[in-house]
Amino acid sequence: MNGMKRAVGVGVVMLFAGLALACGGGETQAGGGGAGGASATGEAAGTAVTGAEITPDARQEAQQIYSTRCAVCHGAEGYGDGPGAGGLDPKPRNYHDKAWQDSVEDKEIESAIVYGGAAVGRSPAMVANPDLGSKPAVVAALREIIRNFGKQQ
Repeated sequence: MNGMKRAVGVGVVMLFAGLALACGGGETQAGGGGAGGASATGEAAGTAVTGAEITPDARQEAQQIYSTRCAVCHGAEGYGDGPGAGGLDPKPRNYHDKAWQDSVEDKEIESAIVYGGAAVGRSPAMVANPDLGSKPAVVAALREIIRNFGKQQ
């Protein structure tokens, strides 16, 4: 029975990883604010650790990317409870976890977004988004979304 659960879990991970790669492989459109209420739009434009200025267009694209790629596992509200989270071990990060927010550096978040979880010693189930490597402002805006989850009660 344990082997069966593991096989199903691996199948679910592979399915969602495939979906994430399919979504992450091409250019995204900057339309729509995204679903699920991940609120990163409330803060003024700033400069990221990477030195990229976070523009309104970058925020809009990041919101769409979070909604279509990240929320599958991390959930629309960042609690690690997305539809793909059930079969994952370890479970996706809960971005509201204050201890984690205090322990992780911005550069690690940004690296995980672009290069995947395994690149920063985290879960290999978090796929890379190489298409974002040439979009530092969008990566910084995604990091901002993650940080804003940590500020919510």
